[in-house]
Amino acid sequence: MNDKNVVSVAYHRTGKSTNTNSLGMRAMQARVYEKRNSKYLLVKAPPASGKSRALMFVALDKLANQGIKKVIVAVPERSIGRSFKDTDLVKYGFYEDWRIDPHYDLTAGGTTGSNVRRFVEFLNNPEAKILICTHATLRFAYEEVADDAQFDDTMVAIDEFHHVSADDNSVLGTALKNIMHNSTAHILAMTGSYFRGDSQPILTPEDEREFDKVNYSYYEQLDGYQYLKSFGIDYKFYQGTYLDALDKAIDTDKKTIIHIPSVNSAESTKDKYEEVGHIEDAIGEFQEKDPKTGIDYVKRKSDGKILKVADLVTEEGRDKVQEYLRDMNSADDLDIIIALGMAKEGFDWPWAEYALTIGYRGSLTEIVQIIGRVTRDSSNKTHAQFTNLIAQPDAQNDDVMVAVNTILKAITASLLMEQVLAPELKLKTKSSNDRSKGDGLGGGEITVKGLKEPSTQRTRDIIENDLPDLKAAILQDSQVQEAIAAKADADVINKVLIPKVIMEQNPDLSDEELEEVRQYTIADLALKQATAQSTTSSSGDDKKFLRMADKFINVDDLDINLIEQVNPFQRAYEVMSSNIDSKTLRLIQQTIDSKKADFTEQELAVLYPQIKQFILDHNGEYPSKDSNDELEVKYAYALAKLRDLRARRKAEQNG
Repeated sequence: MNDKNVVSVAYHRTGKSTNTNSLGMRAMQARVYEKRNSKYLLVKAPPASGKSRALMFVALDKLANQGIKKVIVAVPERSIGRSFKDTDLVKYGFYEDWRIDPHYDLTAGGTTGSNVRRFVEFLNNPEAKILICTHATLRFAYEEVADDAQFDDTMVAIDEFHHVSADDNSVLGTALKNIMHNSTAHILAMTGSYFRGDSQPILTPEDEREFDKVNYSYYEQLDGYQYLKSFGIDYKFYQGTYLDALDKAIDTDKKTIIHIPSVNSAESTKDKYEEVGHIEDAIGEFQEKDPKTGIDYVKRKSDGKILKVADLVTEEGRDKVQEYLRDMNSADDLDIIIALGMAKEGFDWPWAEYALTIGYRGSLTEIVQIIGRVTRDSSNKTHAQFTNLIAQPDAQNDDVMVAVNTILKAITASLLMEQVLAPELKLKTKSSNDRSKGDGLGGGEITVKGLKEPSTQRTRDIIENDLPDLKAAILQDSQVQEAIAAKADADVINKVLIPKVIMEQNPDLSDEELEEVRQYTIADLALKQATAQSTTSSSGDDKKFLRMADKFINVDDLDINLIEQVNPFQRAYEVMSSNIDSKTLRLIQQTIDSKKADFTEQELAVLYPQIKQFILDHNGEYPSKDSNDELEVKYAYALAKLRDLRARRKAEQNG
């Protein structure tokens, strides 16, 4: 395991998440099945937890026992349709098998027009029970259906639900909303992304409240595996072109998925085919392309071993490669995949253990999907790794702000993943006799003095179901990211920036509800990143302490007022400091500071001699942005702006 990872999480290998009960259900599936009578059900669970089969159990029960006459399953792309193929369930303890009439599996082939016709035919055929289609087919077919009431007594199940949006321009989002409001249809929505969406919410807050929710955490899934015992996230930085940094990023001993950058991104060389060639050159010497399978054979530099490489970037011959990937049945069948937009969502290569992603991905959902490719449980691995190779900011480069934003997003995304991959915490307010039943790290119940009890069902729902989404929004907020890099005061983060984001996400909250959600959010953020230490007193009593940022707090003395004083993102700053050299860190902070106040060039010309005089008067000390003197703070930001302008002009002269 790499000790230098930005994020490292260890698991216990309990086997719980892969064991089945008397009905043949895994832990997550049984949890969903308990809610099978819900009219609207939203399931949030990680990749490989068995969402497809969970849907089958619920759908079959609705057909048999709840008056539902038809089931429509919509998946984002055709290849994912095979997750819902005929499945034997009776032999494992359930009362009915899952069977699909091939005529109504619209992911198996057919044109858009013919699939839409078969969809409408399915709705009008009283004998037809189950249909599988793509999201696109559902969209087009919905526009053909004259009356929402045609979806009466139908269960509509939407897989990979994060593709849906509440945006007015989203046809699928509009269809879902209309079906909910104008028919008796039941809805089952499933997502592995764990986030409501990176910009637009999936559902309006009013519609989302109609759904019962089943959350199955990443920690529960990974902790319950048999083989995988640790996971790490790391960043490697490069200047120039990423092709020159491949040697330090590729590990040919591991089953690897390499995602090259989009051709529209700054990291791309704009020639994706040439990039594939460079990557194979970094691995070793190209030997041949198998004419039957399309797989490339590459002789490894170190020992001459022939590695099997799947090129999913090159269109020519890609169908053969995909067919080969579908038919693999052992770890020896493949060593490396090189992909651009493929091998993410719904792609299953259980032996994959290392995801190398070049260029930061702006979508947290996409990062989660990529991580999900390597966190399958498999006997060939005990550790899974996600490494992001991203450009380092350079003072001589005009795109320094873009590079700075990329690094801030990358670091905050990794911290969010750490929050998601760690054990869930149950926080409760502390009465005089309460003691914590956990250490802040192993799950358990943590009692916090002064923590407000949720006073409404609305705040209870947010705290119980939506904290991962809320933390995603907080960590994606540009002001929060800049505050992390600038090492902002805890008060500013906890009392200004975090409540601002909470209100943006939930504008209907009252002041009291906002304060309740704010307290739980900052407590959860701080405690999830705390490290536990135990000491034994002279009387033999064990005492547990939590280190939160630079404070040590006795677990039994946890108080919301103490937590308020902790910067919940101190660890993010430490991550940046340890992964980025001091020169680059100064450049990042200088770039952020230069945005804090807008000065015209005329203002800077007036302020510059005043700043010089300030430095003389203070024995060479530069003005500090942390000063209590507002004028000194203004001088500090003006100086940052001057430095930024000077660096840009120097870059232009050198260019």
